[in-house]
Amino acid sequence: MNIAHEAIDRHVAEGRGEHVALRWLGKHDERAELTYAELAVASNRFANVLDALGVRAGDTVFVLLGRVPDLYVAVLGALKARAIVCPLFAAFGPDPIRQRLALGNARVLVTSRGIYDRKVASVVADVPSLRHVLLVDSSGPGVLDLAALMADASATYAIAPTDPEDPALLHFTSGTTGTPKGVIHVHQAVVGHHVTGQEVLDLGPGDRFWCTADPGWVTGMSYGIISPLTNGACLVVDEAEFDVERWYGILQRERINVWYTAPTALRMLMRAGAEVAHAHDLSALRVVASVGEPLNPEVVVWGREAYGLEILDNWWQTETGGIMIANRRGIAVRPGSMGRAVPGIEATVLQRDERGSIVRTDDGPVEAPVGSEGELAIRRGWPSMFRGYLGMPERYAASFEGDWYRTGDLARVDEDGYFWFVGRADDVIKSAGHLIGPFEVESALMEHPAVAEVGVIGVPDPVAGQLVKAFVVLREGVTDDDALHRDLMAFARRRLGAAVAPREIAVRAELPRTRSGKIMRRLLRDVAEGREL
Repeated sequence: MNIAHEAIDRHVAEGRGEHVALRWLGKHDERAELTYAELAVASNRFANVLDALGVRAGDTVFVLLGRVPDLYVAVLGALKARAIVCPLFAAFGPDPIRQRLALGNARVLVTSRGIYDRKVASVVADVPSLRHVLLVDSSGPGVLDLAALMADASATYAIAPTDPEDPALLHFTSGTTGTPKGVIHVHQAVVGHHVTGQEVLDLGPGDRFWCTADPGWVTGMSYGIISPLTNGACLVVDEAEFDVERWYGILQRERINVWYTAPTALRMLMRAGAEVAHAHDLSALRVVASVGEPLNPEVVVWGREAYGLEILDNWWQTETGGIMIANRRGIAVRPGSMGRAVPGIEATVLQRDERGSIVRTDDGPVEAPVGSEGELAIRRGWPSMFRGYLGMPERYAASFEGDWYRTGDLARVDEDGYFWFVGRADDVIKSAGHLIGPFEVESALMEHPAVAEVGVIGVPDPVAGQLVKAFVVLREGVTDDDALHRDLMAFARRRLGAAVAPREIAVRAELPRTRSGKIMRRLLRDVAEGREL
């Protein structure tokens, strides 16, 4: 079982090769299309390029690109070659890129000239495993011209026998402390991607599907590439960033049937007003679904007015690989609820004690009473369940309580099986659909010569869900003024990228700490939100 075969080659073999697989919309109104047959040939060529470079099954191929056709070809070609694909968010700064390349034992990096010059060239020396950098748009010293290699490569490729348990995908997700965790998924995950695409998103052959998530995150991989292609849909890809008129124009012109987006985007569209939606012909739209953070009840109600449809919120994680709990067509939506467990998934809420440990008896972990808060858990064994944290077997084992995967999210379930998100059990910041670990931001800011200590939290924001805020303690003799604040903000953006860097930096004389020296972020949140300590 090979993901790329199920996504592409199977359709060609079954006579659907001339159907459009990918419709690309460029930043400057360029357009390009690839049929399933053309995508099969292009990914064959990329797989042959990897073979010629000595890449073997289990080697890691990193893809660091914007939403351009080359990204989709590289992902599918690498999967055919049985390499492990690790997509990276193109807005990352040099530090997060270097860290992930090193942790993931990168063998090959596929990127563009602009990204390479700005963010990669300065860090490649720190990644000894990296053998080849393939540029999609140019050549030069120390890099390879991918277009030239593709032109010389064969258009045919025989995928070697692939075990369903062979590793296929590596996604990095930030934790509250320490380095990012590398989450490993296998080829069998495609079963979960395929079925949830049908059950939750109502995807079928010929549907025009638009997932606005970047493939650098798990949503953009599972449901921005794999699920729609296995289901024979036409995947619409927009290279540009969010813009109200552009987005509504795409929904109208491309006659989008199924639209999968983030609550942050929906809140921004709500701010623009329902009348803007009504000015466009959205009659082709059948499903609007949301993922990445909790969806406010107000947005669900507004969606009925703006689109005449229920916005279907759903819940899952990088570790689950696919949708676990969802609102679906034909099932009543309760605004604010994540929905119910999808067919084949057993979910529950486990009772926690005051220390955050799961309550156990001789019969195993105890489920929380209906309506009570506890830790959301999923019974192990679903196809897209992660198979490990890269190099962290103990951490992986600790993620399970008996047969239950502990999600780290707090939730409650009502008497009808609807799940309601309460909050994250740890301090990971969810900002505009991005998961940001405080430690990563703190570590970068600590490198500024003016900074002595840093504490980072997420503060509520009506659009992004949370924004990153940093509290810094300055070194002796440093003056706190506007010029310093501007310099700190610019430093953070250079090191971390705009998506991860703090939006606000506040100077404090000291940071609240536990006796063991850990920063007490809950007290920083009290400060930020004006609550009594």
